Amino acid sequence: MSELISPTTGLAVLHLFCKTKQENDEQSARGTDRQAVIQAVKKIEEQGDQVVTAAILGHKADVAFMLLGNDWWRLRDAQTSLAQSGLEIVDSYVSLTEISEYAAGLPEQMRNSRLYPELPPPDKPAFCFYPMSKRRDEQVNWFTLPFEERLELMHEHGASGRAFAGRVLQVITGSTGVDDFEWGVTLFAEHPDDLKEVVYTMRYDKASAIYADFGPFYAGVVNELEVVLEHLSIN
Repeated sequence: MSELISPTTGLAVLHLFCKTKQENDEQSARGTDRQAVIQAVKKIEEQGDQVVTAAILGHKADVAFMLLGNDWWRLRDAQTSLAQSGLEIVDSYVSLTEISEYAAGLPEQMRNSRLYPELPPPDKPAFCFYPMSKRRDEQVNWFTLPFEERLELMHEHGASGRAFAGRVLQVITGSTGVDDFEWGVTLFAEHPDDLKEVVYTMRYDKASAIYADFGPFYAGVVNELEVVLEHLSIN
């Protein structure tokens, strides 16, 4: 057994975006094995880790898995198992749950919900994920601003997000040093247009309009694994 590689606080998070394979396609004679996918996810959950499964719309992927756990080795093994089931991993994102430096004094219950979220939330099947960073251009550099100014801008940004409380759950995970961007943003909502509205609204905040850079967006529908596999015609 390998020694646990765990965050000091919070959870490790791995987003995997996959495409399914049909038997005898140009990539492989072996198609995606439904039972192997189910067994891989079952093993992850039996270890005490969380799995969120979403059917992805558009050409970038067919299915997404958001894995949350306290050991990088277990997440790595989960990635291996899903790949061996015949899924092609076409994109991924590595991050950690965190408490922002701008959230000092957060009540203990809110701290725990950010460090140890329980996902997916009920009654919010619309799903979106995107990575983002704060801009560090020659003329516009977030990291050269005084902390007090950054704090004020983030409080304004947070107020915009809180206006969607109950409609949208925002799970923001840190990825500085572990992936290409600085944060991963996972959104859960009741309706697809809630996803569009929250991102559109928050982009007008100065912290976003001037200082934010965004990566690719993935959108889809969260459901039980068997339901997702049925919609992907994986028999």
